[in-house]
Amino acid sequence: MLNFVLVAGARLGAWAWADVTPALRAAGHAVHPLTLSGLAEKRDVPAGQRTHVEDVVAEVERHDLRRVVLVGHSYAGVPVGQAAQRIGDRLDRLVLVDAAVPVDGRSFADGWPDGGTTLRAALAANGGSWPCARPEHFAGHGLTAEQTARIVAGATPHPGATLTEPATLTGPLTTLPTTYVKCLLAGEEPDEDAADLLTAAPWQLAELDTGHWPMFSRPADLAHLLLTAAAPAAQ
Repeated sequence: MLNFVLVAGARLGAWAWADVTPALRAAGHAVHPLTLSGLAEKRDVPAGQRTHVEDVVAEVERHDLRRVVLVGHSYAGVPVGQAAQRIGDRLDRLVLVDAAVPVDGRSFADGWPDGGTTLRAALAANGGSWPCARPEHFAGHGLTAEQTARIVAGATPHPGATLTEPATLTGPLTTLPTTYVKCLLAGEEPDEDAADLLTAAPWQLAELDTGHWPMFSRPADLAHLLLTAAAPAAQ
């Protein structure tokens, strides 16, 4: 049995995985969807980047999880990638779903094409939080109107410090057994940071023909991909 720890991206919480978890459990695995501090039901908890890393590590340690498959979507790739290094031999596999990857000494905002200028301006204009996206933000990502409405209704503003504080790595990510999932409607190629890591032997590329939020647009296919990625570890 594997332990899947699922962490959704910016503005989302554990609720975002509701359509993915049944298939993982049906396959005989334990599933731990995780809400990061400052979001969803934890929206009143102050959070920085280090807080989010600790959230993931604490989930693993609190339940004494072994054979862990850490799954990070979008923004969550940054804290999840750092946490993967922290949990040592508890980790069986890291899966990054159309995700940002952590770079030592660099923040999520720093990785934006404009160096984070636009994002930091949005934070300053909204009291230090990244405001929720409007429905049109999700156009072109394979989502139905109902799925988009569900994301918009469940989203909460994202704590800005988690986006502007730098990541801290204890070693190269290239040593971690990792599957990077590229969602093709969000762009056919991984960004430069992920592409560089994918040249390492422990890293593998998988693709989904959908947009950036596959837990809503293609949950069954995403669950199948997660099970396939974890298959070597399950043997």
